[in-house]
Amino acid sequence: MEKASHEKHKEKSKGQSYMVAVIIASTSRHQQYGDSDSPEKCDDESGKIILDYLAGAGHKTAYRLLPDDVDRLKSGLQEMLDEGADAAIICGGTGLTKADVTIEAITPLFGKTIPGFGELFRLKSYDEVGTASVLSRAAAGTIGDKAVFCIPGSPNAAKLALSQIIVPELGHIVSHIRK
Repeated sequence: MEKASHEKHKEKSKGQSYMVAVIIASTSRHQQYGDSDSPEKCDDESGKIILDYLAGAGHKTAYRLLPDDVDRLKSGLQEMLDEGADAAIICGGTGLTKADVTIEAITPLFGKTIPGFGELFRLKSYDEVGTASVLSRAAAGTIGDKAVFCIPGSPNAAKLALSQIIVPELGHIVSHIRK
């Protein structure tokens, strides 16, 4: 039986290695550790999980810890994209508190949104946290020819997003963006 077109597209992108910028948005951690470039240096379990999943899939990574600050998140992301990242993951700052500003900082930069990412993340989160999944503002979109994902900061959210959505679809998404 012939493969569906989405499977053919996905197959073409398998084995591709991408540079992925990983930004952790956490004011409390940033106050304690400063501008860290490694999750080991700042006791960051979610960052370690993200880097492990990406490395396991053959991707290169760059890591930064930044405070929940609109301007710092925008400039930090832009710097990492300008330095050659093909994609970025911003982890944290997606909740509903006043301090959670990742969505406000990043989504205005999107040329196109990827609404299915947030929808699928919340659907898969429902199995773990029930109706509390509605509190997640996980989002994704494109900035130029780069894919950007905004995910919640918990280790469980990082595992779910990376293992079930981002790692399996990253190459497929980037290849579509670059057409």
